[in-house]
Amino acid sequence: MARLARLRLSMTVSILLVTIIFAAFLGALMWLIRLPLIYSLSFTLLATIIFILIQYLIGPAMVKWSTRLHYLKPGEHPWLETTVKDLTEKSATPPPKLAVVPDSTPNAFVFGRTTRGATLAVHEGLLKQLNQDEVRGVIGHELGHIKHKDFVVMTVLSALPLIAYLIARLTFRVALATNGGKKKGGEVAFRALLFVAAAISYVVYIITLLCVMRLSRLREHYADAYSAYVTGEPRHLGSALTKITYGLSLSPKPPHGARTLYIGDPALAKQECRGILQRKEEYDLDKDGVLDERELELAMEREAKSRWTTVNTWFTTHPATYQRILLLREIEKEMVSGRYSSDRVYIHV
Repeated sequence: MARLARLRLSMTVSILLVTIIFAAFLGALMWLIRLPLIYSLSFTLLATIIFILIQYLIGPAMVKWSTRLHYLKPGEHPWLETTVKDLTEKSATPPPKLAVVPDSTPNAFVFGRTTRGATLAVHEGLLKQLNQDEVRGVIGHELGHIKHKDFVVMTVLSALPLIAYLIARLTFRVALATNGGKKKGGEVAFRALLFVAAAISYVVYIITLLCVMRLSRLREHYADAYSAYVTGEPRHLGSALTKITYGLSLSPKPPHGARTLYIGDPALAKQECRGILQRKEEYDLDKDGVLDERELELAMEREAKSRWTTVNTWFTTHPATYQRILLLREIEKEMVSGRYSSDRVYIHV
């Protein structure tokens, strides 16, 4: 399929870049504490491998535990089972295990260690607030993540910025707790060394986080395009994304730690809706006090194109909702024109 190689290349480059930066970061820390070069290199390589392996092994278990999901038994939800079966047959992907999360917010995600062992989980809120066509579009999106192995890559990759952040916090706290003023110069130097280590750790956290966030946003566009292909109805996913964004913006719960796995990010949804509501009078063209569907679409389009929104999305796991809807509309126009084919699935990404 055209341009799928771009996603694979971006994944490979992101993994290599983040791993190299993280390894160099650990090596710099070892150098700061004056470890011999051979020990620094050995420790850096071993620690990086161990961190990635731990995240890969325990990541799915942590997601399962934190979401309190319930695995569906055969026949427990016939429509959902039939829909997933139909779409997996068309996409030639292994059928995932199905689960429902007891959560009233509209969301869905996939996780696991392999494509054959993947779990597709939907929130109760998604099944209640969206119609069947919209849920089908969401399922197509999640199958796109399975097809592209996104959940495996993101589970592993997201561990490294977190570790850098934890090291930064830890070394900074230790530096503050160290009283260098009452003792010898060596203690003052050690305290300064800790502050330097904390600063380096935080810079590495920001750089690796930006790399991970960029890949996360790109894979969402690819999954959206894949949903349009496998369902043949991109407008249904577009409608679903609007409802998901609005529903998540109303949620009082804090964003989940594994929100890169979800189809919608509550933090971004709140940010998008807050920006529109702050300019409600500007976007309310007929001045009736209510933003109708057309006015809301225009508001989302303007917000998505603003420079502040563009810079702000550098630190988000998902693209702006309207950017995703625009992509789906471009695909729909091509479908209507009759030029759309399986080799053009990702041409608009």
